[in-house]
This record gives sequence, structure tokens and C-alpha cells, in this order.
Amino acid sequence: MEQDHIVSSFDEELGRLDSIIAQMGGLAERQLADAVDALHRRDVDLAQKVIESDKLLDKLEQEIDDFAIRMLALRQPMADDLRAVVVALKMASNLERIGDYAKNVAKRTLTLSTMEPVGHATSSIQRMARQVQSMIKNVLDAYVAHDIAKADDVRLHDEEVDMMHTSLFRELLTYMLEDPRNITACTHLLFVAKNVERIGDHVTSIAENVHFLISGDMPAEERPKNDLSSETVIAEG
Repeated sequence: MEQDHIVSSFDEELGRLDSIIAQMGGLAERQLADAVDALHRRDVDLAQKVIESDKLLDKLEQEIDDFAIRMLALRQPMADDLRAVVVALKMASNLERIGDYAKNVAKRTLTLSTMEPVGHATSSIQRMARQVQSMIKNVLDAYVAHDIAKADDVRLHDEEVDMMHTSLFRELLTYMLEDPRNITACTHLLFVAKNVERIGDHVTSIAENVHFLISGDMPAEERPKNDLSSETVIAEG
């Protein structure tokens, strides 16, 4: 009877971890959406809200760290239960970093709002961010449902984000070559695009950890990458 009580209590604690992860995931997805919306609409109030809201993600990550460490020390879980706690810790770290990158986008927006818009660059960033938002939602669904196929599908979509980043990188270089007055704004936008691309990488890491949670192994195939921005050179003239 006592053993049943211990198992039930531990299941409740795992459920609490899942609940906090879901809360963090929803907040991280909202942070990215609001940051990019603020960028596109040049909304400094919304950008400031994103910056301030990052503190809640930090607080939730610390809550998961403290709670998970306590579980490891007192429960000494093994096998599947140990994986569940370790994966929660890793996911919390990834989600907190997603919030940091969204905050960075919002900070750039405060500066970009004082400059002339550059072509259709923010619309391109919006399209890229929507792809990443979809990945965040799907990977959280995969985590909750223990759906390994869905997690693996999210992992494969990171290649699309890389391709969009490369295209955007080339677009911004073109704007700079066409008019040197665009260089400062485009430099900020390059950092924004990279932040969104890095969020995609963190979502992919979460997908790999969901795969590990369910199967006990990391994905065997190498992570697909197609970001050619570092190899891109545009000749002048």
C-alpha cells in the first residue's frame, strides 16, 4: 500500500513538471509571436512588454530546476522516470533560451523603430517566425502525447528554417548593396533573423529530447542543416 502511495505521489510530481513545461512552452511561443509582431508593426510598447515578460520564463525555469533536483535527490528515479526528469530539465533550458532570443528581437525593435523600414524584410522575418512558431506548438504536442513521429517531423522542419534564413540573409545583403544607408538597419535585421533561426535550433533540440524520452535513444540520423548564410557572397556591380 505504501509503495502504491509513493508511485502515485511521484506520478503527481511528474505531472507538475509537465504542467510547468507546458506553461513555459506557451509563453515562449507567445513571446516569439509578439516580438516579431512588434518588429513588423514598429510597436515599441509591445516590444517592451516582451522584454519584461522574459522574467517569467526565467522564474519558471528556476522553478523546474529546483523541483527536478529535489526529485532526483529524494526519489532517485531510474530508467523511464529518470529520463522524464532529465528531459524536463533540458526542455526548460531550451525554452528559457527561446525567450532570451525573443527578448533580443524585441530589443532590436526598439532601435529599428527609429529607422526607415527596409524593403519587405520584416515580412520575410514574419514568415520565418511563423514556421518556427508552428514547430514550437508541434513539439509541445509531441511531448504531451509522447508522439515520437511528431517529434521527428519537427526535427526535419528545421531544414526549412535554415533555408529561409539563408534567403533572408541574401535579401538583406542586397538591400545593403543597393543603398549604403540601409546598412545599419540591415545589420540589426540580420541579428533578428539569426535569433529566429537559433530559436528553431532550440526547438529541434527539444524534439530530439522528446525522441530520447520516448525511445531511450537519441535520433540516429544526423540533424538536417541547410543554412548557407555563412557561405553566401554577393558580388558588387
